[in-house]
Amino acid sequence: MSGQDTFISHLVELRQRLVRSLAAVLIVLLAILPWAPELYDLIAYPMMRALPEGTKMIATGVVTPFLVPMKVAIAVAFLIALPYVLYQVWAFVAPGLYAHEKKLALPLVIVTYVLFLIGMAFCYFFVFGTVFQFVYKIAPKSISVAPDIDNYLSFVLGMFLAFGVTFEVPVVVVLLVKFGVVSIDKLKAVRSYVIVGAFVVAAVVTPPDVVSQLLLAIPMCLLYEVGLLFARFVEKQKPVEAVDDFKPLDETQMTSELDKAERGER
Repeated sequence: MSGQDTFISHLVELRQRLVRSLAAVLIVLLAILPWAPELYDLIAYPMMRALPEGTKMIATGVVTPFLVPMKVAIAVAFLIALPYVLYQVWAFVAPGLYAHEKKLALPLVIVTYVLFLIGMAFCYFFVFGTVFQFVYKIAPKSISVAPDIDNYLSFVLGMFLAFGVTFEVPVVVVLLVKFGVVSIDKLKAVRSYVIVGAFVVAAVVTPPDVVSQLLLAIPMCLLYEVGLLFARFVEKQKPVEAVDDFKPLDETQMTSELDKAERGER
């Protein structure tokens, strides 16, 4: 088979994998679509719990009450179908991997998915409640709080993404050590810079309040330490360097050694 035929066959397989992935997301979406309003209510629960009793969110757009729950359903469908999507990615790239790479890739995909879900759960059950309670307690009494449902969804999805990616820090640390990009000692040496970087990232990706920034930066630092702990099990051992004791003799020393050898033979 020529190189062009091989390339075309890869493109055909890639298209098939993409179609299967989209079909899986669509099937899940159709299954959960009737419960789209309830899914939005579930996501809005932390906000509604923090608002004064009787307060509701508002929809400023004409079709926003329909589009926003639809967006939630699409996001949830993709999250549910993500294991199958990742399997399609794995099936596409696996033939080109070595045996030891296959052993590493599959657990890596599973751990990455689980950590992302844990990050989202941490954000939903702990961060949202803490942040919303803090924000609305310090809000002026003259303000009537009525969040827009579309803006709230954008905020929630952004926070889910930020915390989901943050919880991948141990995976990144382990991979850096596994492939010899950097050593554990070096990662420990730059710990102070990582802490500063964590607070900078938290300040950029979270709302401009201290609570949410701390709730992102502190777990990021702790997860960095977790990554260092697990990286010890995959760190490549440095080969023992052989000590070269041989020193070349100069001409005078060589002549002396030859004389000694001749006298010994006589």
